[in-house]
Amino acid sequence: MNKKWVGYAVAILVIGTMVALMVKSNMQKPEKIDTATTKAQSETLPGMEELPGLKPGDTPPDFELKTLDGDSVKLSDLRGKKVMLNFWATWCPPCKAEMPHMENYYKDLEEEDNVELVSVNLTTAENRGEKAVEEFADAYGLTFPILLDTEDIGMTDYQVFSIPTTYILKTDGTVDNKIIGPMDEKMMEQLMDDVD
Repeated sequence: MNKKWVGYAVAILVIGTMVALMVKSNMQKPEKIDTATTKAQSETLPGMEELPGLKPGDTPPDFELKTLDGDSVKLSDLRGKKVMLNFWATWCPPCKAEMPHMENYYKDLEEEDNVELVSVNLTTAENRGEKAVEEFADAYGLTFPILLDTEDIGMTDYQVFSIPTTYILKTDGTVDNKIIGPMDEKMMEQLMDDVD
């Protein structure tokens, strides 16, 4: 009878390992994102002007946040560069779809001197805090700096209520555009190319 249970345990272990490997490989492949559902603030869609948060031309509140690696990033130090300021959480399905595209876009940025990707995790909204963010970054193979919003600035100062939300900032530090919903690499490139 013990041999039977050992056989079951081995079978369950093998099946569990196969499922885990399949999930991990699927997480690293960028999903196709339907950007038709993504809304840009600059579009003249009904009700867009009534959305909470910053509007084009506004100067965003400054912040200084720590990254997963313990470094500090201050938004005002990036003035003079175009900035993609992305707010997200690990439990958000559209954020999960967007992250592989964000990683690919970030890798292409290595050749750009005047563009910065600022990824802000809404850490106060995470069930397991920083640990969840670390595990997510490892699972998705993310190499860009991830800032930890432990002060709730995303919700209070930036009024981010739908995620992902991304602000595109001009070189003078003002908001050029606000995007609600996931983006793919092509959309990211286009938005940043259109910024002054």
